[in-house]
Amino acid sequence: MSMPISEVFTVLGHILRHKIAGRKRFPLVLMLEPLYRCNLSCAGCGKIQYPERVLKHQLSVDECMRAVDECPTPVVSIPGGEPLLHPQIGEIVEGLVARKRYIHLCTNALLLERKLDLFEPSKYLTFTVHLDGLEPEHDRAVCRDGVHRKAVRAIRAALDRGFRVTTNTTLFDDADPERTAAFFDAAMDLGIEGMMVSPGYEYAKAPDQQNFLGKERTRDLFRRVLSRPGAKRWKFIQSPLFVEFLAGRHDFDCTPWGMPTYSVFGWQKPCYLLQEGYEERFDELIENTRWEDYGPRSGNPACQNCMVHSGFEASAVLEGFSSSRSLFRMARAFLFGPDIEAPSGERAAPAARPDAPPAPTQGFRAAASEEALALAFDYRGDVTLTLDDDQTIEGFVANAGDILRIWPTGETRPVNVPSSRVRTVLLSGQDPVVTSAPAPGAHALGGS
Repeated sequence: MSMPISEVFTVLGHILRHKIAGRKRFPLVLMLEPLYRCNLSCAGCGKIQYPERVLKHQLSVDECMRAVDECPTPVVSIPGGEPLLHPQIGEIVEGLVARKRYIHLCTNALLLERKLDLFEPSKYLTFTVHLDGLEPEHDRAVCRDGVHRKAVRAIRAALDRGFRVTTNTTLFDDADPERTAAFFDAAMDLGIEGMMVSPGYEYAKAPDQQNFLGKERTRDLFRRVLSRPGAKRWKFIQSPLFVEFLAGRHDFDCTPWGMPTYSVFGWQKPCYLLQEGYEERFDELIENTRWEDYGPRSGNPACQNCMVHSGFEASAVLEGFSSSRSLFRMARAFLFGPDIEAPSGERAAPAARPDAPPAPTQGFRAAASEEALALAFDYRGDVTLTLDDDQTIEGFVANAGDILRIWPTGETRPVNVPSSRVRTVLLSGQDPVVTSAPAPGAHALGGS
């Protein structure tokens, strides 16, 4: 395992302060999404299926700093979208460094080489480059040829300039253990600080719904990869207990408040994989969410097949500091690598996926109800609402609840409408998710 000792002790101090104060729920990593816009259209991503006016919107520097001050975590991850498309990303990073936050700026690296002059090397800044395998596998995953070569060139340029660089890999059901191991070898040969890895999560808005990993397939794949000869040289920028969890060594429950997400819509509740609305302030997110309703042990059907890093890595970190025995086990894994069982002879069978009922599409109309308003929120196209005074408002529904937050067609800022005033709901615009299956060479709104 590989992580700067200063970052390890900063996280440890953060945990101890909250535990001494008697706080049960506190965040470890803030996931700050300054925009959804991207210059790729990956098959397994559901972030960019929004109307163009939403994709053009972005958080200001002040909004980013306010979110960081509301949620004072030691680590800030900046995903997207593609953060390097933000015209003020240099100022955002500068503000976080000034606050002594450890930053993991997640990027597909298409713009990284030309943007390096915006940043200064610092122990607080790491470029986390998205690589999903060797060149054929990665270019297939991001639906564009040549991306892997450009990313590798950018990694080398950043390393030559003295920047910290890691990689971030998502493994899907079609991952080949031998090719994955070869990729991990190649990534380490680049001279990066370490790697992050996660199973492909069931993102409901992703174009590719066929290759997400279930629990048994995840455990089987990671056993087959991590038990290979030579695996001990691989360095992971994650809790070693989380890596062992992926291979079935531990059975953690989710810590859904461990990595809260702030985006152009606000504070997402409770998990960025679930579309359940947003709060305006972080304290409202913590206080208003029924946290006991989430995680595998809650019985929530949406959580039963999940092992994604945003919920379970926090559990692994907290477990590592929960007792002297756990601390010893974590330290041993840091020094000697994760403890991984050998895989069984047969590969685990894929989990049965019940056929989902067809979702209503463009042209669907219904009288206002809790179900109809939830459908309007879940729909990624424009919706037309008829109010109690016969006025209509068309736009993208960005939040649900007693107050609907709507981005009207042709506007760049949302308005609030009491849900009690809505009489009918019409799905009037095309849902981008329906038509977003990527073809090779396709890309989303943004530069490259």
